[in-house]
Amino acid sequence: MSLLVVGLSHRSAPVSVLERAALAPQARGPLLADVVAAEPATEAAVLSTCNRIELYADVDKFHAGVAELSTLLAHHSGVVLEELTPYLYVHYEDRAVHHLFSVACGLDSMVVGEGQILGQIKDALAVGQEQHSTGRLLNDLFQQALRVGKRAHSETGIDQAGQSLVTFGLQQLTAAHPGEALDVERWAKNKRALVIGAGSMSALAATTLARAGVTELVIANRTQERAQRLAASLGGRTVPMTEVPAELAVADVVVSCTGATGLVLSRAIVEAAAEERHAPLALLDLAMPRDIDAAVHRVEGTTLVDIESLAEAAADAPMAADVDAVRGLVAEEVAAFGAAQRAATITPTVVALRTMASDVVATEMARLDGRLPGLDERERAEITQTVRRVVDKLLHAPTVRVKQLAGEPGGAGYADALRELFDLDPQTVAAVSKPNRSGHEPHPH
Repeated sequence: MSLLVVGLSHRSAPVSVLERAALAPQARGPLLADVVAAEPATEAAVLSTCNRIELYADVDKFHAGVAELSTLLAHHSGVVLEELTPYLYVHYEDRAVHHLFSVACGLDSMVVGEGQILGQIKDALAVGQEQHSTGRLLNDLFQQALRVGKRAHSETGIDQAGQSLVTFGLQQLTAAHPGEALDVERWAKNKRALVIGAGSMSALAATTLARAGVTELVIANRTQERAQRLAASLGGRTVPMTEVPAELAVADVVVSCTGATGLVLSRAIVEAAAEERHAPLALLDLAMPRDIDAAVHRVEGTTLVDIESLAEAAADAPMAADVDAVRGLVAEEVAAFGAAQRAATITPTVVALRTMASDVVATEMARLDGRLPGLDERERAEITQTVRRVVDKLLHAPTVRVKQLAGEPGGAGYADALRELFDLDPQTVAAVSKPNRSGHEPHPH
């Protein structure tokens, strides 16, 4: 089995395609169910954010896996395969591991070094585990990706290479006001903020604005309970979605990130609010697909920053020297993960070998009992222990060495050699090899 990634992101596809291909949270479960039901895949996970949709799977056939994952991604995203295919990228085995680790470190983000992706990777793993679609490989992969991402942020200065998408977006809004520096906290003072949505991105935006010192924070969400919890934690208040147009007339900054499939703020709604205002209105749209009509760009007195404009701004952002350090860290971790996975493939064979050896000892001791029925318990125990020590010593060096060799590139062949040399029962090895959905496997004694 081998790791395969099929996906698209802001690096491979225009925002218009990403918007249409965006997966609603409730669509992830059915997608995962269809992937693991497909013949080439035994495990699956989906990483879906505002600027990437990626399917991870453990497959036994590369070409069939690519075809199946591409087809299912198109089916569940609603974009026809022929239109989606030119924007898809494929990563396989070590390259797939390298890709996820780079994503976890923020190297592949729209804003280099942003840390929110770690939470999204954690969510992807949680969804996969809830859907019982992840096994040993993907559990190990995503858990290690989280550790690698945390290591990058703690051991390097990658955080300095860029800001979170929320902070970066707010900074772009501040840059649109002549004479003001890119200082979100100073810009936010004495401003009234409206946040539309109460998901993870909206919560991050609300928290950022609250910490920056806005004078009033208003949360609007279709589910009032979630909005109330968020507002209570930040000292804000809530309004129903029906009151959003009225709040636009008095807000200074609006951040919108909902899971809506259509527009939340049309040009007409924003124009009506602008006519009642005597101050500029700044809008940040972090939703995918977009919440705010792109035509709002042309409404006098308003500034709109959306995913598309953020992508353009991020392309011009300077890269920090620490990016090279993170790339080195990723390469190191990819090599270590590959070695660990290759070494793990030998474990079932070693377990089967030791099981066979134990059976041989038990058989020979039973035969000895028949030949020497007069042995007392002490003598029998001593003979049994001696035989076991001899077997263990004979097996120790080859099993330790084969694990070391299996960790090297091309090491998978050593498991095959061990099975052939000791004539191990393939069904016994297969039974030991079969992972459970918690990602744990039997350990050799």
